[in-house]
Amino acid sequence: MAIKATRTYVGSIKNHQQVCDGLDSLGDSASKIWNVARWTADRIWDATGEIPNGSVLKSYMKNQPCWKDLNAQSSQKVIEELSDAFQSWFDLRHKDEKANPPGYRKHGDSRPRSTVTFKEDGFKHDPENNRVRLSKGSNLKDHFSDFLLCEYQTRPDVDLSEVNRVQNVRAVWNGDEWKLHFVCKIELETAESTGDGVAGIDLGITNIATVAFPDEYVLYPGNSLKEDKHYFTRAEYDTEGENGPSEQSRWARRKLSERETHYYHTLTDAIITECVERGVGTLAVSWPEDVRESDWGKTGNKKLHSWAFDRIYQYLEYKGEMRGVEVLKENEWNTSKTCSRCRDGTKSNRVERGLYVCSSCELVANADCNGAENIRQKITPSPHGEDRSNGCVAQPSTHLFDRESGTFHTREQVVS
Repeated sequence: MAIKATRTYVGSIKNHQQVCDGLDSLGDSASKIWNVARWTADRIWDATGEIPNGSVLKSYMKNQPCWKDLNAQSSQKVIEELSDAFQSWFDLRHKDEKANPPGYRKHGDSRPRSTVTFKEDGFKHDPENNRVRLSKGSNLKDHFSDFLLCEYQTRPDVDLSEVNRVQNVRAVWNGDEWKLHFVCKIELETAESTGDGVAGIDLGITNIATVAFPDEYVLYPGNSLKEDKHYFTRAEYDTEGENGPSEQSRWARRKLSERETHYYHTLTDAIITECVERGVGTLAVSWPEDVRESDWGKTGNKKLHSWAFDRIYQYLEYKGEMRGVEVLKENEWNTSKTCSRCRDGTKSNRVERGLYVCSSCELVANADCNGAENIRQKITPSPHGEDRSNGCVAQPSTHLFDRESGTFHTREQVVS
C-alpha cells in the first residue's frame, strides 16, 4: 500500500554567481515586507489594543509599494509567517510574561536576506534539466518576462522528476550562499506489520525517550542535545548586536536547528529500526495532554516550551507507517506514579527523578522505565516477566548519541 507524504529536498545552485544578486534583492524585499507589516501591526495594536489578523494585514499591504517586489503569493507567505509568529508569541505569553513579540528584520541599517517562498504561480520547474524558473515581483522586473533561472543539483539519490508534485520552492540563505528547498508530495510504499509485539515509549526531557520493548528497556538520554542547546544558545546571546542579531548569532540559531533536526530524525529512525528487528508491530507513545497549558514555574515552562514531544511523535508516525509499525498516542496521566507491577499509585513511590520504589510490592525500577511499561500495558496487559525488580526495568540498556558517526550506540553495562 502506498501513502502520500511531504518531503523537502535541498539543492545547491550551480549558477549561483549569475542569480545571486537577483536572489539578494528578493530576500531583501521579503524582509522589507515583513518590517512594514510589523510596523503596521504595531500602529493598529497601539490604537485598538489588538493585533490585526493575517487577512487584515494582507489587505493593507497590497496597497504598499513593496508588496509588488515579490510575486503575490510570495508576499502573502511573508504575512502568513508574521501572523504565525504573533500566534506563537500569544501562546508563549501564558507561561512567560516577559516573552517578546516578533521583532523587525534588520541588522544595523541593512536588512538580512529572508527566505522567499514561491508557490504554484511563482515558479516553473524543469526536472529533466534540473532547472527552476523563479518569478520576480513587477517592481524588480526589467521587462515583462524577467525571471531568475536557477540551475540546481540535489543529492545523487534524489530525482525530482520522479516526485508526484513540487508544492513550492523556497530560496534560503544559509549564511554563505543561497540554497533551494523543494517541498514535494511523494508516494511511499508501506510495509506489512512487522509482528505482534507491543512497545511503549515514555517521552521526557532528561531521557528524551525511554522504550519498553517486549524483552528489554532502553534509555535514549538527551545529553548531546542539551550540550548543543547550551553551547549554541550561549553563542547566540554572546554575539547579539544592539541593532538586531549578528551574523554569528544567526549562524548559531541555524546550526542548533540543524543539529536538533538531525538528532530527532536519528532518534526516531533508531527506535523504529529496533521495533522492526524485535518484531514490534505496535508502538504506544506517551502523550502529555494539555501540557502546554499547565504552569510548571518559570524554569519548568521554559523547558516544556522547547520539549519536542509532538515533533518526535510525527517522525515516529510516518517512519513507522513506512516500515509496518503502528504508532499510537496514549495519555500518560498517572503513568509516572503508578507501579507497573501491582498498580499501586502512591505518589511517594516516585522517590526521585530516576528511581521508583513501590511501597506495596517493593518493585525497584528506573522511574522512566516504569512509566514506559505503563504506557505499553495500555495496549497489552502482559508484563515482561514475573520478577523485574532486579532485572531490566531496574537496569535498562542505554543508547548514546555519537556525534562523530551521527548515530546511536549501545553503552556497555559496567559490571563491578
